[in-house]
Amino acid sequence: QVQLAEAGGGLVQGGGSLRLSCAASGRTFGSMGWFRQAPGKEREFAAAISGRGGTTRYADSVKGRFTISRDNAKNMVFLQMNSLKPEDTAVYSCAADQHSSWNAVITDPNAYEFWGQGTQVTVSS
Repeated sequence: QVQLAEAGGGLVQGGGSLRLSCAASGRTFGSMGWFRQAPGKEREFAAAISGRGGTTRYADSVKGRFTISRDNAKNMVFLQMNSLKPEDTAVYSCAADQHSSWNAVITDPNAYEFWGQGTQVTVSS
């Protein structure tokens, strides 16, 4: 059974940092991504990483501040978030795709089959 479990969310002051983690179980995956959804807004792409970990993609809104990485030995993906802003406040969810090639990076949420339950990130001003 496939499960994705996020951890690391919380309350932080603007300018601070948080590191999210997502532990995957049940199988190995190709592309994995982080998406976020703020209250009253649609879910949006934040970052994604290829199966091998050599290729990453970021939303313009987080580029230069967030870093996605993965540890395939532990079947985990991480999102290091620095210089956080109040507009980063959202529920962050990790997603995993089992069909993509090892070098593919997927930014479309509709292409991901598996999702975690999400972790709340709140950035105060």
